[in-house]
Amino acid sequence: MERTRRKIELLAPAKDYDTAVDAIDCGADAVYIGGAKFGARHSATNTIDDIARVAQYAHRFGAKVYATLNTLLFDSELDAAREQALRLIDAGVDALIVQDMAYCRMGLPIELHASTQTNCVTAERVQFFEEVGFARAILERSLSKEQIRAIRRATTIELEAFVHGAICVSQSGRCFFSRSTSERSGNRGECSQPCRLEYDLCNEQGDIIIKGKHLLSVRDLDLSARLGEMIDEGITSFKIEGRLKDRTYVRNIVTLYRRLLDSEIAKRNDVERSSVGRSAVEFEPNASRSFTRGATEYFFDGKCRGVASFDTPKAVGERIGRVRQVDRRGLLLDTKHDLATGDGVCFITSGSLVGTNVVGVEGERVQLNRYDGVKVGVELSRNYNRLFSQAVERSRIKRTIAADLALEFADGGITLSATDEEGVMASVSVECATEEARDVVKGEEALRRQLMRSGDTMFEVREVTIKNLRFAPMSVVGALRREVLEKLENEKVYRYSIKKIEPFIEKRYVKYPVAQLFPQDNVTNRLAREFYADHGVAEIAEGLDCRTSTVGEQVVVSDYCIRREIGECLLERPRLKGDLYLVRGTKKYRLCFDCKACQMKIIDN
Repeated sequence: MERTRRKIELLAPAKDYDTAVDAIDCGADAVYIGGAKFGARHSATNTIDDIARVAQYAHRFGAKVYATLNTLLFDSELDAAREQALRLIDAGVDALIVQDMAYCRMGLPIELHASTQTNCVTAERVQFFEEVGFARAILERSLSKEQIRAIRRATTIELEAFVHGAICVSQSGRCFFSRSTSERSGNRGECSQPCRLEYDLCNEQGDIIIKGKHLLSVRDLDLSARLGEMIDEGITSFKIEGRLKDRTYVRNIVTLYRRLLDSEIAKRNDVERSSVGRSAVEFEPNASRSFTRGATEYFFDGKCRGVASFDTPKAVGERIGRVRQVDRRGLLLDTKHDLATGDGVCFITSGSLVGTNVVGVEGERVQLNRYDGVKVGVELSRNYNRLFSQAVERSRIKRTIAADLALEFADGGITLSATDEEGVMASVSVECATEEARDVVKGEEALRRQLMRSGDTMFEVREVTIKNLRFAPMSVVGALRREVLEKLENEKVYRYSIKKIEPFIEKRYVKYPVAQLFPQDNVTNRLAREFYADHGVAEIAEGLDCRTSTVGEQVVVSDYCIRREIGECLLERPRLKGDLYLVRGTKKYRLCFDCKACQMKIIDN
């Protein structure tokens, strides 16, 4: 008996319908998208009608659509959240991504995915989500390969992991940094990103150790070179971050990861792609030419230095070269380059990022719009490649499914059948007069040419067979081709629509891994409180987002550590002694270093 192969999924972000279509056309096996409310990106919302359109488009290729309902809920929002969930289900989404356990108590007829904000960091926690009824757990970005392996060995649940895009410096769902500076909360979809701002690092005497740096701004994740290892460690879904990113970014990054994943899948006999179709694009993908703060594999190989970008939280792009000469006519670099007029370039000077534009190129000489800070030795990077961006934007992109056509002539009629690569079949017939073909070879060639045309359909005709060849008007054969391919597409959509969806069924006997929940554990409504109580939690504190102030509370828990990043790890004989603080204006935060857990915690002072 042949062993079932594990499905591997490339999961892409979708800000809106157009971005979703781009992602699917470029090869995504699934997209995640926000509805009108209760998603963790308030700037990326969509109507139910638009999400229904996305689902219908995706399902033609066997691709899935996951709706993000990953904000915390207050009691007054429970009914509206359930109504939103049911409307999304009716629109055809395949799963809901949730943070709040209240959704487990809403009787929803669909599978639930445990958001990374549910703190999927240990085998015990992920095991709980599996046993209680979740279909998938979305892992914290900071996990190492060994931690992923431990989770996989302890569970059989689908595991989703981020492979590209922005990194939250805090463990997801455990960040209240934004809430400490305003009423905006990341757990409510309104993060103000204070982690990207400048801070002074001070000691307990108030002396400034590091002044005005982006001390919490980490680089962007890029695990493109580790996909094979992640497959082998049991990852099911490979997730690209970026529901606020534009279409050019999505086209470029999805195309790149589609190629890389296909290459890794082809090396293995126990896995296969989770959707069907072949994507054709007219550009060569390059991750460094889309928004990036600089690439990092973060802690995939374990905790390490060099993951932050102290000088800037902005896009730095691809390194071009070092300035070796600069004068009134422009500048020369120490490397060959392909800079062009209209490109955006940047460089670090006096500890800050400076950006400008290329206004002319003459041979190797480059003219800039401004030269403030440009001097010999400065490293120049390109953070906007005009020609590449135009190529991506203007590229024709098409995703097709292979189909075989079979044409059969009979007395008084013709039948045309179509079978796609998944084995889905459709057939149409027409009554018409046919004649014996005078030139069999030419007649067959003409019929094949007509039937190989797939036009603007989702199919690419791979093979044509003809039985009992006779002559028939090409207009009739062409009409049959169009009709059978339309029928085949409708059949695929119909088959997906009647596919059985496994509802979430909460297993009440499962015990939660801990007996006490703190304000940082995000219990903000009665249904979530009942959920945890029924699963053995004895003490349940009110969630921090319900409070008016975070003073005195832990507002960040992070696997990133400023001490480690600056070479002052407490386990390595540091020069810096005593407490350290982050200071910005009137705000002051105490840094707490948990060396046993190898974590940094930030306390609102």
